[in-house]
Amino acid sequence: MLLTEEQVLSLAPDEPSRKAGKALAVMAKWVSKGANEQALWGECLGSGSKPYQTQIDRASTAFKCSCPSRKFPCKHGIGLMLLYAREATIFTDNTPPAWVSEWLEKRAENETKKRGKEEKPVDETARDKRQQARQQKVEDGIYELLLWMKDIVRNGILSLPEKGTSYWENMARRMIDAQAPGLAAMVRGLSEINYYSEGWQHSFMEQLLRMYLVIQGFNQGDSLPPLLQQELRALIGFTQSQEALRQEKGTKDTWLILNKQITEEEGLTTEKYWLFGLNCLQPALILQFYARGMSRPQLLLTAGMSIEAELVFFPSEIPLRALIKEPVTNNKLQDTYGMTGWQELTTAETALAGKMPVRSERPYIVQQLTPVQHNMKWWLKDRNEEIMPIKDGFRNIWKLLSLSGGHPLDMAILGREQEYEPLGVWHNGVYKLL
Repeated sequence: MLLTEEQVLSLAPDEPSRKAGKALAVMAKWVSKGANEQALWGECLGSGSKPYQTQIDRASTAFKCSCPSRKFPCKHGIGLMLLYAREATIFTDNTPPAWVSEWLEKRAENETKKRGKEEKPVDETARDKRQQARQQKVEDGIYELLLWMKDIVRNGILSLPEKGTSYWENMARRMIDAQAPGLAAMVRGLSEINYYSEGWQHSFMEQLLRMYLVIQGFNQGDSLPPLLQQELRALIGFTQSQEALRQEKGTKDTWLILNKQITEEEGLTTEKYWLFGLNCLQPALILQFYARGMSRPQLLLTAGMSIEAELVFFPSEIPLRALIKEPVTNNKLQDTYGMTGWQELTTAETALAGKMPVRSERPYIVQQLTPVQHNMKWWLKDRNEEIMPIKDGFRNIWKLLSLSGGHPLDMAILGREQEYEPLGVWHNGVYKLL
């Protein structure tokens, strides 16, 4: 697989890695280098006496390097791939050294073992027992969480700013033990509220109410519509087989890749790709996960481009998260449909709230928005002079202002209800990421 420079740079975990990788994409930095259909490898000069051994499995875009960096991929991996993207003809050595061959062989062995496990027949009786045990664990954990939440309400919330991190973390860990990671994340969300900011009480009660609605909905069980049941189970932390989902019929379209967001927590990297269907007018969220030191997911998407692909959405009353079922083709980002203003968007949000009041943020495209300042806060004004606040903490306001120059732009935004974060804008016919 020969990646473009833009695709290589999109693999970088952060901006410093991207800049450092560019600096290493020169011949003088590499003592040796080589490539064949299976792998890409090289030895890069560093601060130590021995060069760093960098290797890349081209089939699955997996990286390994002898440098001490904890980032994945490291700057050496980015630099080597960039050099190859620019000057593939200088990689004349096609016989991998022993340290590359051994790594590739070990990866092949692990893949064979993995396929063997997947092909083993399923013991349905044992599986049912595990599912019943998991269900009971979750129900026990929910009972404790409800008592904890009711104690907070009974005692009042004014003393919450005095609580230490252990107060929240202990309950979050209890939810992990109860195999309800979704609820654990919601509890940790309570700990992340700024309790010394004005109006924190509203943020806290809103998050507490979201948790309560999820729990009460989950406890309703079979009395709810099937899609709503699956949505609530997903919010609790139950997962669905992605292999089974891939067998379902999907939606074929041209999908605009509006933005890519990368987060890392406790060694696990999460990639979020926000997409928008050009014909179906449906937003989509593609998630990829990988742990430090493990193979990077094979799917390569470049923000600011578009793809031709079939997406299968996870079951939901308001579908958003999806899997890419068929191989994708990258194209230049096209002009697209956009909502006419905030009135149309709030109408859509109201309809979503009627189906699923507890929901995550989602992307929209709105025509002709202008950033304006009002009461020491930044807002987005539509063509009808109606305004919506920009999400607190938005870091790229000055880039947005420089692109806008005081003029309206078609804009991709991300959010829900009454706060939105700009993702990118169409400037002189070209989509610019923020």
